[in-house]
Amino acid sequence: MIKVTLLGDSIRQIGYGNVVPELLGDKYEVFQPDDNCRFAKYTLRGLFDWAGDMQGSRIVHFNCGLWDICDIMDDGEHFTSLSEYTENMLRIADILLSRYEKVIFATSTPVKPSNPHNKNEVIEEYNNHIVEKFKERGIIINDLYSLVAEDIENNICEDTIHLSDKGVKLCAERVAEVIKTAAAELDDNAVRECKTVHKSTMGAPV
Repeated sequence: MIKVTLLGDSIRQIGYGNVVPELLGDKYEVFQPDDNCRFAKYTLRGLFDWAGDMQGSRIVHFNCGLWDICDIMDDGEHFTSLSEYTENMLRIADILLSRYEKVIFATSTPVKPSNPHNKNEVIEEYNNHIVEKFKERGIIINDLYSLVAEDIENNICEDTIHLSDKGVKLCAERVAEVIKTAAAELDDNAVRECKTVHKSTMGAPV
């Protein structure tokens, strides 16, 4: 059995994450936080809290970006600047790569044009920027943006940002497919042990 971790914001939490375990089947054990992994720095902090549950995972699939990109304060500024997003995402990437054999990044999905806080041209900018850097590190790219963008009207629900039932099915099938492909490349004799032993949150701020 291959253990897999799914990390991500609500696109994962209330979306494809609910379907992927069933699609993967009995040969896979899937851990994913009940928590919404939100923005990049929140995910970075969460890697400490989730380390115990993630231990033994050989594949980690994660998405992160819609929270960072949004102009939630309506002041013309993104919640996370591109430079800060890049710094946090590269820290996440390097930690995951040091602990797990296969790391997969899913690009942030598009929104409907009527979304008041997120714009697709900005989502594309952040996606393209981080994908280029992740490829240099050998991270597998799962381009959910392009997949969903083929039919935004039907793949995104009425709230203009979350996946519709059709979008959930579409993304879940792609996520499961990419994970299975990565699993087929694993060396059964090369299980990588996590470099940190998760003892508890004792001594860490909560």
